[in-house]
Amino acid sequence: MLNRLTLIVLCVAVLGAAVAWILSAPRPLDADQLANLPTGSATAGEQVFYAGGCASCHAAPKAEGDDKLKLAGGHEFATPFGTFVASNISPDATAGIGSWSLAEFANAMKRGIRPDGVHYYPAFPYPSYSRMTDQDVADLWAYMATLPKVAEAAPDHQVPFPFNIRRTLGFWKLLYLKPEMVVDVPADDPVLLRGRYLVEALGHCAACHTPRNILGGPDLGSWMAGGAAPEGQGRIPNITPHPDGIGDWSLTDIVYSLETGFTPEFDSFGSTMADVQLNMAQLPEADRQAIAAYLKHIPGIASPK
Repeated sequence: MLNRLTLIVLCVAVLGAAVAWILSAPRPLDADQLANLPTGSATAGEQVFYAGGCASCHAAPKAEGDDKLKLAGGHEFATPFGTFVASNISPDATAGIGSWSLAEFANAMKRGIRPDGVHYYPAFPYPSYSRMTDQDVADLWAYMATLPKVAEAAPDHQVPFPFNIRRTLGFWKLLYLKPEMVVDVPADDPVLLRGRYLVEALGHCAACHTPRNILGGPDLGSWMAGGAAPEGQGRIPNITPHPDGIGDWSLTDIVYSLETGFTPEFDSFGSTMADVQLNMAQLPEADRQAIAAYLKHIPGIASPK
């Protein structure tokens, strides 16, 4: 009787492990989608690059001017799960991503999967980038291929057990990797549609401005309502049209702030938002207007306590 019970327990354990292995497996883009990725334009990709804030994380710390286009990585991001380090994404074939194919780049951007099939940590904001169009992915890839090569590899992440078991990120993705847009906007309003795309996809604004739960997933009930900074010091501002946020800012105020870095209160953006603003200033005026329209459209939500 005991031997039979032991055998049953072992079979259940093996079956459970097999199911867990299958559920946590990386899920790349469909083969047909990868085979039909469009040809990219480096000219269009430059705008995607700035909208996506690529240099803000992947340029070397304290880089200025043209050096911001040297995507050596090295920025450290302290979180409750460990310290993540931005990687080298220059076109160097060894230290960077120069040996990748467009299909591998698309799987990284939209599914959070490395070329070797391993999950990326969501410190890389692929949950937002999963909403990108294939054309924007291809354009970005074309532009990044024109940037300087950097031969130095970035340092490794500093992530303790059990978070260093990347396979478990497959379960996280089942819960939180959702390529659907979050906020409904009228389908016949091109300005709001563009603003939503810039904020929810390319700009990945929610990565900072939406609080996270204990598993590191976004709290969609507090969309863009700010919260505690992941580094443990300070707070990320509420950017909803609630009195706790930017409810008293006009559309013009938002557009002007994104262009200049100055707020209606005669203050200026600081910390990482200063880098974001520099990126936003590179976009067409119509894009900043679309972002402003979206931020005034979303529900006003009180800042989390």
